[in-house]
Amino acid sequence: MNFNSVVFMFCFFPLALALYYLVPGKAKNAVLLAESLLFYCWGGIEWLPLMIVLVVVNYTAGLLMQKMPHGRGRKMVLIVAIAITAAALIFCKYTNFLIDTLNTIASLRLSELDFLDVLPLGISYFTFKLISYLADVYTGKTQAERNPVDFSAYVLMYPQLIVGPIVKYREISAALHTTRGRCTLPQIQRGAEMFTFGLAKKVILADSIARLWQDIVGATGIGLANASLPLAWLGIIAYSFQLYFDFSGYSEMSNGLSLMMGFDCPANFQLPYTATSITDFWRRWHITLSGWFRDYIYIPLGGNRRGPARQILNMLVVWALTGIWHGANWNFICWGLYYFVLLVIEKNFLLPYLKKGKIWPHLYTLVLVVLGWGLFTCNLPGAPLGLLLRQLLIPHGGTSALYFVRNYAVLLILCAVCSTALPQKLWQWCKRHTPVRLVVLAGCLVLCTAYVIASTESTALYANF
Repeated sequence: MNFNSVVFMFCFFPLALALYYLVPGKAKNAVLLAESLLFYCWGGIEWLPLMIVLVVVNYTAGLLMQKMPHGRGRKMVLIVAIAITAAALIFCKYTNFLIDTLNTIASLRLSELDFLDVLPLGISYFTFKLISYLADVYTGKTQAERNPVDFSAYVLMYPQLIVGPIVKYREISAALHTTRGRCTLPQIQRGAEMFTFGLAKKVILADSIARLWQDIVGATGIGLANASLPLAWLGIIAYSFQLYFDFSGYSEMSNGLSLMMGFDCPANFQLPYTATSITDFWRRWHITLSGWFRDYIYIPLGGNRRGPARQILNMLVVWALTGIWHGANWNFICWGLYYFVLLVIEKNFLLPYLKKGKIWPHLYTLVLVVLGWGLFTCNLPGAPLGLLLRQLLIPHGGTSALYFVRNYAVLLILCAVCSTALPQKLWQWCKRHTPVRLVVLAGCLVLCTAYVIASTESTALYANF
């Protein structure tokens, strides 16, 4: 069930939110859990037993670690629970990839597992939530959750199932245990605003600009091989906008829904296309994932505390894992290693020069990020990596970009403007004038509703990862 669907917007969410508000404070987590289970099972119940097993294993492991003294036994509980959780993710997401790789390398004829063609909803996100919970209990950063309903509500919370963000238990544990005044009017108001603007990013900007990329590489498009150099760049720029507004829009919808229920979750994006270095970009893009790898992989490996060589090795591990987390395909691994190389160069040489520059650091960052999205998308039909790189980097002729520029100029400009801080500044002005604020919100919601009813209920791109 997508957030940008008629069923969710006009049936599930209004009823779920009304029931959540009506029940007493002590029953809110139970209602949230029941609604989340319904949301999770909407598309099928095949993977529900796996979810239940993971919740039980991690809930039990948290209680055991809380009671046990520091020592080998406590550490063993942590290792076993993390191994079970990670094994579930690896089995569901990477088994067929490993089988295909073995068939290619060793000329085997192993059959792929057909039932793994559809992944459990949100498995890349909730397994990371569980691992962060275990690690935080083990290190004493949070207390183990004793109430199984509250713990299950945290893991399964439906606003965060599709594309995160990856919220740590300690970030919302206080709200989970608040029985009076959990949902305030200012929170509900801010949450509704966040959801509306996130929806606009998704259905108005992301889904609309996606058509430009599909006009080139889609089944009915001109074909990437026929695109001129400027048109190839125009297409990959359009995909870059699509990915950003799709993912950031869904993240804002998620945080808006959570806030309306009393949970103030961390932002996942901070204007990443205004970054002035690759280092800066990854402080702004998918912030909760970057923070997760920093806190639970990079720092435990030693971070930058064991010398330059060890730091580079730790970065290699983190970025290889970041790539493979995004998908079971070699292009994602290459994409992760691409950023590893760029970040090593910046940290050891380039970063001081980038900090002194004004315009060129921003252009440098945008070009490399757009090229990175080329690696990111090259596993999809119509844009194989070799062809895509050739079309982007080698001068050649082909279908002119002028026709597409003429058709999509307004949308491209709108996407560029909405990637900056200008819309936020305009909204701050609107908030000081209540009539203007209400008109803008109402108009945005009406326009989004029209797009949703017109069947733009596309799945979030990051839901596939």
